[in-house]
Amino acid sequence: MSCVTVRVQAEAFDVTHETALLLRGREDVGGVGAFTGIVRGGGGLVALELEHYPGMTESMMRQIAESACTRFGLTGCTVIHRVGRLEVGMPIVLVLCAAAHRKAALDGTEFMMDWLKTSAPFWKREEFSNGRSEWVQPRAQDDAATARWGTLGT
Repeated sequence: MSCVTVRVQAEAFDVTHETALLLRGREDVGGVGAFTGIVRGGGGLVALELEHYPGMTESMMRQIAESACTRFGLTGCTVIHRVGRLEVGMPIVLVLCAAAHRKAALDGTEFMMDWLKTSAPFWKREEFSNGRSEWVQPRAQDDAATARWGTLGT
């Protein structure tokens, strides 16, 4: 059974359904770390438009997820990232990490989010209520969060 499920999609996801799929047939899971990212508002932001590089994006997401499985001894993980126009309050990303123990599940989830934020090829354009739009730039604090894990491989 594969450890990793990766999807890039425009459609919304169902956390309960995805968790059930992750746990199906696995009796060695003691916990699932879960993160659902939501489009955050403020400053007049009304939506994000997300673009990606098909094939390359999924490949990098899979590499991150497989690294998390190896590093934290995960039983399985699911990562779904949405693309297209997403309004404030809409879910944008789902990371689920299943493991025998809580710490591994939670650490795996945090590791995956840090690496997804800095390494998966997504481009985000913010749309504001006044008609202005701008591309989201990389942030030093995201790079610092990822750096604490060392290299992606181990």
